[in-house]
Amino acid sequence: MKPTRRAVIDVGTNSIKLLIGEVADGVARPIDERSDQTRLGAGFYENRELQPVPIARTASAVARFVAMARDAEAESIRIIATSAARDARNAEDLTQAIQRAAGLRVEIISGEQEAEWVFCGVTSDPALHGRSLLILDVGGGSTEFIVGGHEHHSFRHSFPIGSVRLLEQLRPGDPPSLADLAGCRQWLHDFLSREIGPSLDKILDGDARQNVTLVGTGGTTTILARMERKLERFDRASIEGTKLSRQQILEYMVHLWSVSLANRKKMVGLPANRADVIIMGVAIYEAVMQHFNLPELYVSTRGLRFGALLDTP
Repeated sequence: MKPTRRAVIDVGTNSIKLLIGEVADGVARPIDERSDQTRLGAGFYENRELQPVPIARTASAVARFVAMARDAEAESIRIIATSAARDARNAEDLTQAIQRAAGLRVEIISGEQEAEWVFCGVTSDPALHGRSLLILDVGGGSTEFIVGGHEHHSFRHSFPIGSVRLLEQLRPGDPPSLADLAGCRQWLHDFLSREIGPSLDKILDGDARQNVTLVGTGGTTTILARMERKLERFDRASIEGTKLSRQQILEYMVHLWSVSLANRKKMVGLPANRADVIIMGVAIYEAVMQHFNLPELYVSTRGLRFGALLDTP
């Protein structure tokens, strides 16, 4: 079967991401990947309204990525929007701005669809075939939890917890204090116990919990893998399949929360424009690993965009 070249543009709460890939026989091969942080969710969580400046930045970034996809001769270009767009009272302001700038329609996808594509993308990794998986995709505004394996899932849900959302809600100092970290951990403990545990504790009980592989996909885990491997730039081949122990995640969290934003911006592997939100992302993973007593995190560079690419007609 001749490969088809497709593009997916992911309009997230924190950043806009482009994936151009060739798809054949259910396999996606990346050709080009780009990311532009526009912080669409800035100032959003106070009144659930997207702000004019982030909307304009986002529309401009999408238009640039559409032009790149066309230059790459993509046969189809799909624009999907996630947490901030689906929660916004003025989502139409965003979709109209993108349509004017890029000339294409935006799909605002549900949390369930997002989780479905994350599962599809992650499980396209041959190294994960045959395993029972707990997949987490920590975004700026939401986190998708999926339990499954063998091409089928038994649980999928999108929860309103993300790095930008938490940062805007908790507003730690710079540098964060021990009280800030303790407050964040307590908030996450309460959220997991109240919102997530009642659903997943039953599914991940006994042997199921001992045999499950925790897989993280998205910006936080990619950055942690880059930091672990001292990578100045994104390198899919080096990042894919990186394993981080629960102790390593804890140590990264403690270290990142102990230094100023200016010093975090100097860390190898941590993009300067992600140095503020990384503290919340790593705290979410640490909380999940502690709650479910999971020893190790497997880093996947596949996820939402891979799944959407494979599912595009």
